[in-house]
Amino acid sequence: MEVKHLHNWDVSTKEAVEIQKELAAQIDVGDGIGTPSLIAGVDVSGANEERIAKAAIVMLDYPDLNVIDTVTIEAEVNFPYVPGLLSFREMPLLIKVLEKLDAVPDLVLVDGQGIAHPRRLGLASHLGLFLDIPTIGCAKSRLIGTHGELSDKAKTWTELFDGNEVIGAAVRTKIKTNPLYISVGHKISLPKAIYWTLQCCKKHRLPEPTRLAHQAASGKP
Repeated sequence: MEVKHLHNWDVSTKEAVEIQKELAAQIDVGDGIGTPSLIAGVDVSGANEERIAKAAIVMLDYPDLNVIDTVTIEAEVNFPYVPGLLSFREMPLLIKVLEKLDAVPDLVLVDGQGIAHPRRLGLASHLGLFLDIPTIGCAKSRLIGTHGELSDKAKTWTELFDGNEVIGAAVRTKIKTNPLYISVGHKISLPKAIYWTLQCCKKHRLPEPTRLAHQAASGKP
Protein backbone atom coordinates (compact mmCIF):
# COMPACT_ATOMS: atom_id res chain seq x y z
CA MET A 1 0.00 0.00 0.00
CA GLU A 2 1.31 3.43 -0.93
CA VAL A 3 1.54 5.98 1.88
CA LYS A 4 2.27 9.67 1.49
CA HIS A 5 5.10 11.14 3.55
CA LEU A 6 4.00 14.68 4.35
CA HIS A 7 6.65 15.61 6.91
CA ASN A 8 9.62 14.39 8.92
CA TRP A 9 9.03 12.57 12.23
CA ASP A 10 12.25 13.72 13.90
CA VAL A 11 10.72 16.88 15.37
CA SER A 12 10.41 18.62 18.74
CA THR A 13 7.09 18.85 20.56
CA LYS A 14 6.84 22.51 19.56
CA GLU A 15 7.41 21.63 15.90
CA ALA A 16 4.84 18.82 16.18
CA VAL A 17 2.19 21.27 17.37
CA GLU A 18 2.88 23.57 14.42
CA ILE A 19 2.64 20.62 12.01
CA GLN A 20 -0.75 19.71 13.49
CA LYS A 21 -2.04 23.24 13.02
CA GLU A 22 -0.89 23.28 9.39
CA LEU A 23 -2.28 19.85 8.49
CA ALA A 24 -5.62 20.40 10.24
CA ALA A 25 -6.58 22.87 7.53
CA GLN A 26 -6.33 20.06 4.96
CA ILE A 27 -8.87 17.73 6.59
CA ASP A 28 -11.87 16.95 4.38
CA VAL A 29 -15.12 16.52 6.32
CA GLY A 30 -17.15 15.72 3.19
CA ASP A 31 -18.21 12.26 2.13
CA GLY A 32 -15.51 10.63 0.04
CA ILE A 33 -16.90 7.15 0.62
CA GLY A 34 -19.48 4.89 -0.97
CA THR A 35 -20.15 1.38 0.27
CA PRO A 36 -16.79 -0.09 1.26
CA SER A 37 -15.77 -3.63 0.37
CA LEU A 38 -12.62 -3.61 2.52
CA ILE A 39 -12.51 -2.05 5.99
CA ALA A 40 -9.36 -1.95 8.11
CA GLY A 41 -8.77 -1.35 11.78
CA VAL A 42 -5.46 -0.15 13.24
CA ASP A 43 -4.05 0.01 16.75
CA VAL A 44 -0.68 0.32 18.52
CA SER A 45 0.18 -1.28 21.84
CA GLY A 46 1.83 0.58 24.68
CA ALA A 47 5.62 0.53 24.55
CA ASN A 48 7.52 -1.77 26.90
CA GLU A 49 10.55 -0.87 29.02
CA GLU A 50 12.78 -1.13 25.94
CA ARG A 51 10.46 1.36 24.13
CA ILE A 52 9.29 -1.37 21.75
CA ALA A 53 5.63 -1.22 20.68
CA LYS A 54 3.55 -3.39 18.39
CA ALA A 55 1.42 -1.97 15.58
CA ALA A 56 -1.36 -3.98 13.96
CA ILE A 57 -3.73 -3.67 11.04
CA VAL A 58 -6.62 -6.06 10.48
CA MET A 59 -8.43 -6.07 7.13
CA LEU A 60 -12.04 -7.25 6.95
CA ASP A 61 -14.47 -7.70 4.10
CA TYR A 62 -17.82 -5.96 4.15
CA PRO A 63 -20.63 -6.73 4.85
CA ASP A 64 -19.60 -10.08 6.33
CA LEU A 65 -16.75 -8.60 8.42
CA ASN A 66 -14.60 -11.68 7.97
CA VAL A 67 -10.88 -11.20 8.56
CA ILE A 68 -8.94 -11.43 5.31
CA ASP A 69 -5.54 -10.17 6.45
CA THR A 70 -3.67 -9.29 9.64
CA VAL A 71 -0.27 -7.61 9.64
CA THR A 72 1.82 -6.65 12.68
CA ILE A 73 5.25 -5.20 13.31
CA GLU A 74 7.30 -4.43 16.39
CA ALA A 75 9.51 -1.35 16.40
CA GLU A 76 11.04 1.23 18.69
CA VAL A 77 8.98 4.25 19.70
CA ASN A 78 11.06 7.44 19.51
CA PHE A 79 8.65 10.27 20.34
CA PRO A 80 7.76 10.90 24.01
CA TYR A 81 4.26 10.40 25.37
CA VAL A 82 2.65 13.85 25.21
CA PRO A 83 -1.14 14.28 25.46
CA GLY A 84 -2.45 15.59 22.14
CA LEU A 85 0.62 14.43 20.21
CA LEU A 86 -0.11 10.71 20.13
CA SER A 87 0.13 10.51 16.34
CA PHE A 88 3.82 11.50 16.41
CA ARG A 89 4.45 8.55 18.71
CA GLU A 90 2.36 5.92 16.91
CA MET A 91 2.15 6.85 13.23
CA PRO A 92 5.71 5.91 12.24
CA LEU A 93 4.86 2.34 13.33
CA LEU A 94 1.46 2.39 11.63
CA ILE A 95 2.99 3.58 8.38
CA LYS A 96 5.46 0.70 8.42
CA VAL A 97 2.69 -1.86 8.90
CA LEU A 98 0.38 -0.24 6.34
CA GLU A 99 3.12 -0.26 3.71
CA LYS A 100 3.18 -4.06 4.03
CA LEU A 101 -0.42 -4.37 2.84
CA ASP A 102 -1.05 -5.53 -0.71
CA ALA A 103 -4.70 -4.44 -0.82
CA VAL A 104 -5.89 -0.89 -0.15
CA PRO A 105 -8.80 -0.53 2.30
CA ASP A 106 -11.77 1.63 1.38
CA LEU A 107 -12.16 2.78 4.98
CA VAL A 108 -9.92 2.73 8.07
CA LEU A 109 -11.19 2.79 11.65
CA VAL A 110 -8.60 4.07 14.10
CA ASP A 111 -8.44 3.44 17.84
CA GLY A 112 -7.98 7.14 18.60
CA GLN A 113 -9.32 10.63 17.94
CA GLY A 114 -10.09 12.28 14.63
CA ILE A 115 -10.92 15.98 14.74
CA ALA A 116 -12.13 15.65 18.36
CA HIS A 117 -8.76 17.05 19.31
CA PRO A 118 -7.56 20.44 20.61
CA ARG A 119 -5.96 21.26 17.24
CA ARG A 120 -8.41 19.15 15.18
CA LEU A 121 -5.74 16.64 14.18
CA GLY A 122 -5.87 13.47 16.19
CA LEU A 123 -4.38 10.17 15.10
CA ALA A 124 -7.23 9.25 12.73
CA SER A 125 -7.08 12.61 10.94
CA HIS A 126 -3.29 12.62 10.72
CA LEU A 127 -3.30 9.08 9.34
CA GLY A 128 -6.10 9.91 6.90
CA LEU A 129 -3.98 12.62 5.28
CA PHE A 130 -1.05 10.23 4.87
CA LEU A 131 -3.30 7.55 3.35
CA ASP A 132 -5.64 9.87 1.42
CA ILE A 133 -8.57 7.57 2.14
CA PRO A 134 -11.57 7.88 4.50
CA THR A 135 -10.71 7.40 8.18
CA ILE A 136 -12.80 7.44 11.36
CA GLY A 137 -11.65 8.16 14.90
CA CYS A 138 -13.17 5.53 17.24
CA ALA A 139 -11.89 6.49 20.66
CA LYS A 140 -12.72 4.61 23.86
CA SER A 141 -12.40 7.78 25.93
CA ARG A 142 -12.99 11.50 25.46
CA LEU A 143 -10.04 13.83 24.94
CA ILE A 144 -11.94 17.12 24.78
CA GLY A 145 -15.51 18.35 24.45
CA THR A 146 -18.84 18.07 26.22
CA HIS A 147 -22.13 16.42 25.36
CA GLY A 148 -25.63 16.10 26.69
CA GLU A 149 -27.32 13.10 28.23
CA LEU A 150 -27.16 9.91 26.19
CA SER A 151 -29.84 7.24 26.07
CA ASP A 152 -29.00 3.81 27.52
CA LYS A 153 -30.31 2.20 24.35
CA ALA A 154 -27.97 0.72 21.77
CA LYS A 155 -27.18 2.60 18.57
CA THR A 156 -28.00 6.01 20.01
CA TRP A 157 -25.77 9.06 19.96
CA THR A 158 -25.46 12.71 20.89
CA GLU A 159 -23.22 15.42 19.48
CA LEU A 160 -19.88 16.24 21.10
CA PHE A 161 -19.15 19.98 21.30
CA ASP A 162 -16.06 22.10 21.80
CA GLY A 163 -17.67 25.43 22.55
CA ASN A 164 -20.22 25.88 19.77
CA GLU A 165 -18.43 23.60 17.33
CA VAL A 166 -19.54 20.01 16.77
CA ILE A 167 -16.36 17.91 16.82
CA GLY A 168 -17.81 14.42 17.07
CA ALA A 169 -20.40 12.30 18.84
CA ALA A 170 -20.77 10.12 21.91
CA VAL A 171 -22.16 6.87 20.50
CA ARG A 172 -23.71 4.06 22.52
CA THR A 173 -22.95 0.98 20.44
CA LYS A 174 -24.32 -1.54 22.94
CA ILE A 175 -26.99 -1.25 25.63
CA LYS A 176 -25.81 0.09 28.99
CA THR A 177 -22.12 0.25 28.04
CA ASN A 178 -19.84 3.28 28.03
CA PRO A 179 -20.07 5.26 24.78
CA LEU A 180 -17.42 5.48 22.13
CA TYR A 181 -16.29 8.91 20.95
CA ILE A 182 -16.61 8.99 17.20
CA SER A 183 -15.18 11.79 15.08
CA VAL A 184 -14.29 12.51 11.51
CA GLY A 185 -10.81 11.44 10.56
CA HIS A 186 -10.61 12.47 6.92
CA LYS A 187 -12.78 12.31 3.77
CA ILE A 188 -15.98 11.41 5.62
CA SER A 189 -18.82 13.30 7.32
CA LEU A 190 -19.80 12.80 10.94
CA PRO A 191 -23.16 11.13 10.11
CA LYS A 192 -21.38 8.65 7.84
CA ALA A 193 -18.65 8.10 10.43
CA ILE A 194 -21.32 7.18 12.99
CA TYR A 195 -23.17 5.01 10.48
CA TRP A 196 -20.16 2.97 9.41
CA THR A 197 -18.96 2.55 12.98
CA LEU A 198 -22.32 1.07 13.95
CA GLN A 199 -22.34 -1.11 10.83
CA CYS A 200 -19.05 -2.59 12.00
CA CYS A 201 -20.33 -3.44 15.49
CA LYS A 202 -21.45 -7.01 16.15
CA LYS A 203 -21.76 -8.38 19.68
CA HIS A 204 -19.21 -6.08 21.28
CA ARG A 205 -18.93 -2.46 22.35
CA LEU A 206 -16.06 -1.87 19.92
CA PRO A 207 -16.41 -2.11 16.14
CA GLU A 208 -14.84 -5.29 14.80
CA PRO A 209 -11.94 -3.63 12.92
CA THR A 210 -10.53 -1.81 15.96
CA ARG A 211 -11.45 -4.58 18.39
CA LEU A 212 -9.50 -7.13 16.38
CA ALA A 213 -6.62 -4.71 15.76
CA HIS A 214 -6.38 -4.13 19.52
CA GLN A 215 -6.21 -7.88 20.10
CA ALA A 216 -3.52 -8.26 17.46
CA ALA A 217 -1.45 -5.39 18.87
CA SER A 218 -1.82 -6.18 22.55
CA GLY A 219 -2.27 -9.93 22.54
CA LYS A 220 -5.31 -9.45 24.79
CA PRO A 221 -8.99 -10.29 24.05
